[in-house]
Amino acid sequence: MSMETPDLPDGPMSGLVASAVEYMIDAGQRSVLFLDIMRRRGDQYREHVAQTAPHVLQYAAELIVDGRKLDEPVNYALVRIIPPKGVEIDLEQRPFIVVDPRAGHGPGIGGFKADSEIGVAMKAGHPCYFIGFLPEPMPGQTIERIARAEALFIERVVSLHPKADGKPCVIGNCQAGWAVMILASLRPELFGPIIIAGAPLAYWAGVHGKYPMRYSGGLLGGSWLTALASDLGAGKFDGAWLVQNFENQNPSNTLWTKQYNVYSKIDTEASRYLEFERWWGGHVNLNAEEIQFIVDELFIGNNLAAGNIEMSDGQKVDLRNIRSPILVFCSEGDNVTPPQQALDWILDCYADVDEIRAYGQTIVYTVHQSVGHLGIFVSGGVAKKEHAEFSENIDLIDVLPPGLYEATFEAKDEQTTSSDLVVGKWVMRCEARTLDDIRAMGGNSPEDERRFAAAKRVSEINLAAYRKFVQPWIKNVVSGQLAETMRNLHPLRLQYEAFSSQNPLMATVKSAAEAIEDNRKPASKDNPFLAFQEQMSKQIVHALDSWRDATEALSETIFLNVYGSPAVQAALGVDPKSEPSRRREMSAEHRAMLENRIAELRSRIGEGGAREAAIRSLLYIGSARGMVDERSIEALRRVRQDYGGPRLALSEFKMLVREQFFMLLLDREGALAAIPKLLPEDINQRRALFASMRDVLSASGEISGEPAIRLQRIATILGIDTGEATNVAPFDPRAKAS
Repeated sequence: MSMETPDLPDGPMSGLVASAVEYMIDAGQRSVLFLDIMRRRGDQYREHVAQTAPHVLQYAAELIVDGRKLDEPVNYALVRIIPPKGVEIDLEQRPFIVVDPRAGHGPGIGGFKADSEIGVAMKAGHPCYFIGFLPEPMPGQTIERIARAEALFIERVVSLHPKADGKPCVIGNCQAGWAVMILASLRPELFGPIIIAGAPLAYWAGVHGKYPMRYSGGLLGGSWLTALASDLGAGKFDGAWLVQNFENQNPSNTLWTKQYNVYSKIDTEASRYLEFERWWGGHVNLNAEEIQFIVDELFIGNNLAAGNIEMSDGQKVDLRNIRSPILVFCSEGDNVTPPQQALDWILDCYADVDEIRAYGQTIVYTVHQSVGHLGIFVSGGVAKKEHAEFSENIDLIDVLPPGLYEATFEAKDEQTTSSDLVVGKWVMRCEARTLDDIRAMGGNSPEDERRFAAAKRVSEINLAAYRKFVQPWIKNVVSGQLAETMRNLHPLRLQYEAFSSQNPLMATVKSAAEAIEDNRKPASKDNPFLAFQEQMSKQIVHALDSWRDATEALSETIFLNVYGSPAVQAALGVDPKSEPSRRREMSAEHRAMLENRIAELRSRIGEGGAREAAIRSLLYIGSARGMVDERSIEALRRVRQDYGGPRLALSEFKMLVREQFFMLLLDREGALAAIPKLLPEDINQRRALFASMRDVLSASGEISGEPAIRLQRIATILGIDTGEATNVAPFDPRAKAS
């Protein structure tokens, strides 16, 4: 197809006419090329769903465990990621396991690009594994059965790396985040650090005027609609409906921006667009029991943080049982899992930071300012910064003393102090926080809690009524064949099928597109009609965003007023004057265990050697800074073998740090007074030890203020002159305390 520009008359309008003709040719060509991209998208979709195990991983993988062959079969599998050429893996580093979210889409999003969670972990030298799934669930498969299967997967990874310096780091994206947390509360001994990215754990939480998805359960009358959708699927829930919910959150992107971006950049955007659509269109199914658990127990019931979920063997899911560091990554720009839903479970579980410490937990969170929900796990920029720093500094996180921290990042440059101790391009530091820092992000009032409790009760009533009066009739009418037909007719699937090569009209489009590629005539960038096109696009986006904002405001108003009515609440059994709180008190068993542990630590304050003395001193001085810097931890790692005895394994070093930290919390003065008893009498040895501690502290910057005062106190306790503790011989670990 050849399009020649006609001769134009001279005159004052000739320039505008020429621009118009140029634009019309360009727009016509782009329209045909756009339709051809839609054809390719449709063909790609058909090819993808026809595969037995469709995924979008960009890495070769080796099957380790097929969940379909377990005693309790599931449609999940564990694979080992094969490092690409040029990537060296250290088998003695802790392995990383990425668990993919089963939220309607197919697997692979954690390894979607080279700059991904898997990519940056391998670049840091860690062996990587991936837990994905197949499109169809196994008969009888439940969330509990999946959890047991994933426990077997993690056990297998641990067995494959007996010399690894630490248990596996497990990453749970989105829906996989709450699944990982449930499993970690049931089997805490399996886990190293846990990274949950964009994962909802406090499902009712949010602030007024934002995040309307949390109102959906109440506005739709509860989970009866979920049960209906599963019954219409003959016992299977079509994941396309979950994808549709995501699409509805941003109509301007769904209906316009995503397609317009391809149309307006037709010569450069096709590959990126098709790559993403291959994952976005890979819809999968869930068993009715799975989706009902998710909706009833989590999104409407909000039972996870409250500790109200119980397994078939009677074991309670209690997030306070988790012993591994928990790193929560969320974003202000995420309208699916806002920071409140990612973090407010901490407020439900603990009264204050001291209670977090009493459970021996380390919680680190970081809040991105703008990235959207999918960007948390697919953005190359996020992978190169946050996920890369998490991977490179995972041991820093693992040895942090118990408490609550916020991870912050500062770009490394030539002015950075001790830059040789910084692994990546950013300096990561973990700054101590309190629960008030989380409360400051906003959250529910007691009135809001009563509203959601009322919506939960409505859901229970409606679901019971549906199951008694409607469900038997639906199940008798819907056959497997009818259910499959309805799945194929879902609008999201039809949009792919309609533009595929199965449509005979698309053959013409393909031929025309091939001809255009040989005669492409893009308009010049300064063409005024292109500027007008962009302006029109912005107007369309603004109109759709305004429509979304109006409907969201109306939805919120309806929810707040209906479920906020004292009469409605009273009728549903919710006390309109109550001050609801889901926070649980510490159990008598845990309190007794804690008291025994406290007594044990107090009795051991005077025990140990140079290693214990050095760690205790460093914790005392460093706590005045209110933060831990990766440079300090790296310096400590480099000299920790000098503190007496053989080099400790990371798990042993972690236990040592925690014990010394708690000793300082329990009896600071007694713990400091005992330090000289742990060290040799040789003054030169004490000077050398003090010098190495000072090196660790100065790695992240100048020692000044309160840290300097505490450093001087340690020098006094050791009986040394700080000026003499320079240029001394290294500490001799063979020297013993008298």
